[in-house]
Amino acid sequence: MEDQALLRRIVIDPKVMVGKPVIRGTRLTVDYILNLLAHGASVEEILEEYEGLTEEDIRACLLFASRSLQETAFMPLEVKAA
Repeated sequence: MEDQALLRRIVIDPKVMVGKPVIRGTRLTVDYILNLLAHGASVEEILEEYEGLTEEDIRACLLFASRSLQETAFMPLEVKAA
């Protein structure tokens, strides 16, 4: 699936979840799905838990996050002592 088609699965509406990016037609935020993946949930587990969600929805979350970070400058999360 093309990037633009995947990204159309993610919507931002100030009336839904206070404007956080969500998967179209749901109240599942991109950050919630990414957090599930980061904490070890498999794509299959997420799909089993959330009826109607597709693998493409999860891929859209990953692509959205990747695109969101492309132009971002970062500060270290942890400052190491000298």
